Amino acid sequence: MEQTVSHSGAWGLALIMIVFVSWIFYKYFAPKSWREWASAGVVQAFIIALYAEMYGFPLTIYLLSRFFGLDRGDMDASLWSSLLGLGDTGMMVSMILGYALVFLGIGIFFKGWQQVHRARQHSRLVTDGLYKYVRHPQYTGLFIALFGEGVVHWPTLFSVGLFPLVVFAYYLLARREERKVLAEFGEFYRQYQRQVPMFIPNKNQWREFFQASSSSSDR
Repeated sequence: MEQTVSHSGAWGLALIMIVFVSWIFYKYFAPKSWREWASAGVVQAFIIALYAEMYGFPLTIYLLSRFFGLDRGDMDASLWSSLLGLGDTGMMVSMILGYALVFLGIGIFFKGWQQVHRARQHSRLVTDGLYKYVRHPQYTGLFIALFGEGVVHWPTLFSVGLFPLVVFAYYLLARREERKVLAEFGEFYRQYQRQVPMFIPNKNQWREFFQASSSSSDR
């Protein structure tokens, strides 16, 4: 079988992407406790696995073709286009959808980060803006961005497998953070917990949530 795998062998580019994305991640998440470092470690593994396959060696495609009989002459490095036989068109569609989710997630993350940063400066609990719809919009943004890049745009066995672990790790971290907030704000935060979901907005609030993520208001 003769086939060409786009992007493969560009280990220098893979290293650059791993270092750059990791730097952005640690700059804004800034883990301090061992639990935060453990959660960040899962994301770090996701980042390394994703870009090592995207630009280095497409292990997922190799394994599928070697052991599961996926043998197509037009196979490329995109898992979805390879599985569905859509070639360059499939790669383009998955790239557009994936990057749309990446930029959406990044926007949500930074908006949430700005809100909570301002609230901490005044020692207050933020419950407006994005926090009106979810209790942890920064994590919601992280999940959307990782899903867009590692599941929609460039899925690999490792990125797809690690994504649920990322969500679970940050769920545990969020639960621990909320115990600290409860100790500080008491019944007020408990009522907020009952009214506002942790990561996923109510089904009739998604549009308002996305609008809030792009709003320039500094409430």
